[in-house]
Amino acid sequence: MSQQDFGDLAGSAANMGAPTVDMGDTSQAGMGAGAGMSAGVSAGATGVVTSDASREAAVRAIGLVKDYGRGASLVHALRGIDISFEKGAFTAIMGPSGSGKSTLMHTLAGLDSVTRGTVLVGGRDITKLNDKQLTLMRRSTIGFIFQSFNLLPMFDAEQNILMPLTLAGRKPDRAWMDQLVSVLGLADRLHHRPSEMSGGQQQRVAIARALITRPDVVFADEPTGNLDSVSSSEVLTLMRRLVDETGQTIVMVTHDATAASYADRAVVLADGRIVADRSHPTAEEMSSLLTSIMENLAAQHTAEGNHRLAALAGSSAGQNGHGEHRASARHAWEA
Repeated sequence: MSQQDFGDLAGSAANMGAPTVDMGDTSQAGMGAGAGMSAGVSAGATGVVTSDASREAAVRAIGLVKDYGRGASLVHALRGIDISFEKGAFTAIMGPSGSGKSTLMHTLAGLDSVTRGTVLVGGRDITKLNDKQLTLMRRSTIGFIFQSFNLLPMFDAEQNILMPLTLAGRKPDRAWMDQLVSVLGLADRLHHRPSEMSGGQQQRVAIARALITRPDVVFADEPTGNLDSVSSSEVLTLMRRLVDETGQTIVMVTHDATAASYADRAVVLADGRIVADRSHPTAEEMSSLLTSIMENLAAQHTAEGNHRLAALAGSSAGQNGHGEHRASARHAWEA
């Protein structure tokens, strides 16, 4: 996994038109507390979203709403999300359980439908695509890295890596394949099946599979969730260097503050809303922030529960009072 390998990989990507890394300013200047739009996207009082023309977004969400169920069982998973992800950047999406972070990634990747709003991938509105069009778009434009690797057990590493191209009926670029294998340290594992590889090796195969089509963006869903600390560090370092040296765009969902510290930017969700957006996050900062957010949510939910109980008690007392009044009136009438 030498510097020369990464240099060759970066050169190959550049020849194929991969974007140059330019992080720019991802600070949230002028944003109020609890707001969460990226620096590249802003919304005025009219709700119209505008973009900084100097930055090009790989993925953008505008007014994104996702609801599940209906009536009493209605759940608001996403509540009007406005955000953009710049090309050539590594972004972590964080939040407590049930915050909407996985739902956001699934809707951005076209794996789940939206209730309202727009999702642009490479400038194309994927909410207007049918199932077949979405499938074709994902094969060519989006790469996926999953927590559980999702390798096909009957195929060896090489066959798993090439699977997206096989499904699309495309011939592999052997030079690109060879460079990925070299960079990810898989040369001696190509003919091993998943059961014959460690978790870290399987995740490196999954990364190669995600990159084999040269996607515009790679979505990673808890990519280190099933790995030990050493393998996690190796995988995150590889992802970081791929962004830095090839301009690959990566959006990663994680609950791990240490994993988020490898990213250029960390976006935090709670109750379906963006509540924080940090550039150059550190593990300490994100751990403290997540703890604070969860404490605030717990306090808010406790206050809401107490309010409902008080309202219920008041309603019950009122009904009892009305009952006693009616009984007294009836007694007086009968007397």
